[in-house]
Amino acid sequence: MYKKTLLLLAFSALALNFSLSANVKPAVEGAEPGKWTQDYDAALKVAAEKNLPLMLNFTGSDWCGWCKIMDKNVFAQDEWSAYAKENIMLVTLDFPRDKSIVPAKWVGRNNELKGKFGVRGYPTYIVLDKDGETKLGQLGASRTASPKSFIEKTEDVIFFSDSALSAFAKSLPEEKSEKFDVLMASRSKALKQLDKANEAMTEARKPMMAWVKTRPAKNAENDKIWKGFQEDIKPAAKKVEAAKKKVSAANEKIKAFK
Repeated sequence: MYKKTLLLLAFSALALNFSLSANVKPAVEGAEPGKWTQDYDAALKVAAEKNLPLMLNFTGSDWCGWCKIMDKNVFAQDEWSAYAKENIMLVTLDFPRDKSIVPAKWVGRNNELKGKFGVRGYPTYIVLDKDGETKLGQLGASRTASPKSFIEKTEDVIFFSDSALSAFAKSLPEEKSEKFDVLMASRSKALKQLDKANEAMTEARKPMMAWVKTRPAKNAENDKIWKGFQEDIKPAAKKVEAAKKKVSAANEKIKAFK
């Protein structure tokens, strides 16, 4: 009886995994709105043609627990699929244990994009404007995420695309336009400060990252060195957090116009 129960549970798990993979499994080539694809270049082309933002899903599809939770609770659901089909291009940048999942021609590019956007964990969802260069925002996983909640977070991020902001500005009555322009100028200044702070943070981290690449042994002396690096980058980290708060504050004021 015990063995039969285990077999049934195993079969159910396999069936669930198959069902989910069928719903969220990305295309290897080509792209269309609302469907996941590994073909980043094709997605960029369609995004430009259809004036749509992109979501880059940095994932470990066959081993990352949080990635699987998001696949099951959000991306495999019809509500998300219906939303995405009309509003966004979806790109999967996978780092699986099973190397056959990702075509060899995409491996180097995936690593390049991971470095470009500073991805340090999975899953990470980077939302880009239609140009594929302008980062609109970044989202993460949540155990309580639902299609509705994740759509709302995605919409908040997309609102700040150049095309969306431009269309929104044009829709404002004349008496509000001037105030909106002032807020946009303030946001632009905050974003430039954040870029500068991030650049300083990258420079501050270089000695630490070079040391990490030497694969130092785990011992008391190296723990002390590590803590020293952490102290060294604290000033830069604080400036990044302060800049992020300014951007967030500017964004909240702009969203108040919605």
